[in-house]
Amino acid sequence: MDHWNAIETQPVSTLKPLFDADPDRVAKMSFEQSGIYFDFSKTHMDSAVLENFQKLAADKGLFDQIESLTSGGTINISEGRAAEHTGERGIGSETSVENAQLLRNRMQGLVQAIDEGALGDIEYIIHLGIGGSALGPELLLKALKIGDERYETAVISNIDGCAVEPVLERFDAHKTLLVIASKSFTTAETFLNARSVTDWMAEQGVSDPFGKIVALTAMPEKAVEWGIDESRILPFSETVGGRYSLWSSIGFSVALTLGSEIFDDLLAGAAEMDQHFKDAPFDQNIPVIAAFGDQYYSQVRGCETRAVFAYDERLGLLPDYLQQLEMESNGKSVLADGKPLDRHSSPIVWGGVGTDAQHAVFQLLHQGTHLVPVEFLAVIEPGHSLAAEHHQGLLLNCFAQGAALMAGKTSNDSNRNYPGDRPSTTLLLDDLDGRTLGALIAFYEHRTFANAVLLGINPFDQFGVELGKEMANALLAGDGNQMDASTETLKNRAFPA
Repeated sequence: MDHWNAIETQPVSTLKPLFDADPDRVAKMSFEQSGIYFDFSKTHMDSAVLENFQKLAADKGLFDQIESLTSGGTINISEGRAAEHTGERGIGSETSVENAQLLRNRMQGLVQAIDEGALGDIEYIIHLGIGGSALGPELLLKALKIGDERYETAVISNIDGCAVEPVLERFDAHKTLLVIASKSFTTAETFLNARSVTDWMAEQGVSDPFGKIVALTAMPEKAVEWGIDESRILPFSETVGGRYSLWSSIGFSVALTLGSEIFDDLLAGAAEMDQHFKDAPFDQNIPVIAAFGDQYYSQVRGCETRAVFAYDERLGLLPDYLQQLEMESNGKSVLADGKPLDRHSSPIVWGGVGTDAQHAVFQLLHQGTHLVPVEFLAVIEPGHSLAAEHHQGLLLNCFAQGAALMAGKTSNDSNRNYPGDRPSTTLLLDDLDGRTLGALIAFYEHRTFANAVLLGINPFDQFGVELGKEMANALLAGDGNQMDASTETLKNRAFPA
């Protein structure tokens, strides 16, 4: 049976009648897991839509694919390997889980040694990486900041010297630990930044800059070649993808700055979501239901974007993190077997922080011609000690925006007319701590995977990022190969002979 056809030809509902027809809609379309409340009731999914998607998921073998993912199967077929980020959290093949635990023990041992002064008096950490090697640690450090961190940590990803220089001006080179995070240990941007930092250390009189470096990599032999002592190299498995790597030694700077206990809580929360994703039937499986909604709006309603708004300053980097997770994973144009994909792949993920975004982009969401599914995130427990009005106002603004998008408001003045019937999902966290954040990020990982299975694509390769790198390297090499006239003109204007 063509389940896509059944989904795409089903009559389109509107939100208010869905609520009117079912007084229990909120209860039926809301779920709780690991301290997070997921409310899907303000989406256009009804029982018929969900039933058709469950049939599609069964036809696509989603259950077997989940089992393969969480047991170390060769799920990344284009590169012939597993995707074992769940193994870092304790759910995977026995060998991989044991290896991950051994490597985590090694990481915790180095954290303890640094805390005890093995590398001298350390007050500052510079964490260099790009993509998942930076986005994940930076998100965690901002979200879980406790106010009395043992070290001041700066995450630098951009090759732009304007990102590097202010950190060097602020830090004391003699009290700085350099952490280089690179899966391949060949990332050009990261190593240009690393050379600048080690040069700065030497210029400031640090006698052995390489003695203050920790390497996080899946290629430890390359770190040794670069001059880093093996005792300060923290490996992780090649089967852990970069955008899924914060659970591995890539999280070292987080464990060092915030403490190993918080990092352990992060892993535990993610493992709870892993188990839920593995065990829950499709009609109760939160990442799967979220993926059903994603596909409904993308394929049935033609939505090309999804907006994510965190009504909590601590989660301000989440939209950036999700951009890489979802668009690098599912931004594909071919199926897993190499045949063309004949429907939309990943939506364009964008967003911001409430209430700032209300005064910037919500005009389009409420009255614009684009239909944009919106995702709200909020936290019940405030992350500050100011007057209660701050947090109360923040949460009520969040809830009101979802209500307004759905309800709309009619007016005789067309400029003041709000059409309503605009969908949103709300994720309400009890608190923002290691456990809930771990579960939240794992939810997004599994949602991304479920979307990929429904589409029939491989979410674990990312060949699309390579061509731009190759052409940048060719320009840097100045190998004489001419590019298009526009590019050559830009290069010559920037670097006149």
